[in-house]
Amino acid sequence: MPEREPLSRERIVRAAVTLADAAGLPALTMRRLGEALGVEAMSLYRYVSGKDDLLDGMVDAVFTEIDLPAGPDWRAAMRKRAESVRVVLGRHRWAIGLLESRRAPGPATLRHHDAVLGVLRGAGFGPAGAAHAYALIDSYVYGFALQEASLPLRDGEGTAEFAREMAAAIDPDRYPHLTWLTVEHVLQPGYAFGDEFAWGLDLVLDGLDRRARPDA
Repeated sequence: MPEREPLSRERIVRAAVTLADAAGLPALTMRRLGEALGVEAMSLYRYVSGKDDLLDGMVDAVFTEIDLPAGPDWRAAMRKRAESVRVVLGRHRWAIGLLESRRAPGPATLRHHDAVLGVLRGAGFGPAGAAHAYALIDSYVYGFALQEASLPLRDGEGTAEFAREMAAAIDPDRYPHLTWLTVEHVLQPGYAFGDEFAWGLDLVLDGLDRRARPDA
């Protein structure tokens, strides 16, 4: 029988992320986490002080998966970083509302924020402009990730069939504009809601390039 991996903070956090991914954050309790690790819940408190400390570690673990922005082209760096955030939040939907909520951010979280600000600063954004840009980009990315997480179907999972069912249930005389959008856009070959992300991100970056750089 292979030897079981020793209990550690890293192992506990990793198991908590796995549990939250599978069952959602409300299902994450110290008791269930202990069961998943094969130990008593009280054993966990040697490595995490409580639920808040555990969440701090989980958020920091999520940040380790996000690509750090780098390079002289700030738009390319911000685009790559935004796309990475979206992909990571697609894996960890429970984290969408938590990434900026922690009062004791870990080293990966701090490193990530510092890297983003470094790219913006290097591009000529002053303090106010960098703050505006960071807030706007993350508002868009997190908002889009939340929309995706709320959809009844993910892209590629029968979206067209679902749209056809919805269209059949909509009275075109009463809701002509919904019918128009569904028929002329959603039901067109190759449609995927996720494709809206790149269009909107370009719009955000275009606006920042025109209005927020450099600071006056």
